[in-house]
Amino acid sequence: MALGPIVTVVFESRDTIRFQVQEMARIEKMASDAQIQAELDVYNPLIPDPGELSLTLFVELTDEAVLREWLGKLVGIERSLRLRLGRGPGAREVAGVPEAAHEEQLTREDVTASVHYVRFLVGAEELASFVAGPVSLAVDHPAYRHQAEFSEETRAELLGDLRPP
Repeated sequence: MALGPIVTVVFESRDTIRFQVQEMARIEKMASDAQIQAELDVYNPLIPDPGELSLTLFVELTDEAVLREWLGKLVGIERSLRLRLGRGPGAREVAGVPEAAHEEQLTREDVTASVHYVRFLVGAEELASFVAGPVSLAVDHPAYRHQAEFSEETRAELLGDLRPP
């Protein structure tokens, strides 16, 4: 999902994480069980539990100078994501929670990383609002403010992640 001109998010699931680990194993030519287990240990925490959404945020710029400029401006972007549920007086908002282990490694005071992992904890009341719609994702950072509404297809797919099996 595009979130403005330079940020894209990918909602994660058991399948997307499986594909990511397979791709890393292929690219890095991992041959041992220990290497594969190390990848699983990194990526498995990104699989959302019922009542959670997990996403990877990408700052997508190909020009090195522009990327460096934006990474300096976007410090804290991983803490500025909001899931907006409904409209009007009954609207709800769920703040994203950066994955702690990754946040410690990825963000410094003067520069951020181009990839972040964020989780949303969606309780029963928020779930009802998610079902009723509309749902949008917003980034509310001083240097970057954008919002994108979920399509019905995206919302339906993510409901599968939010509800227990």
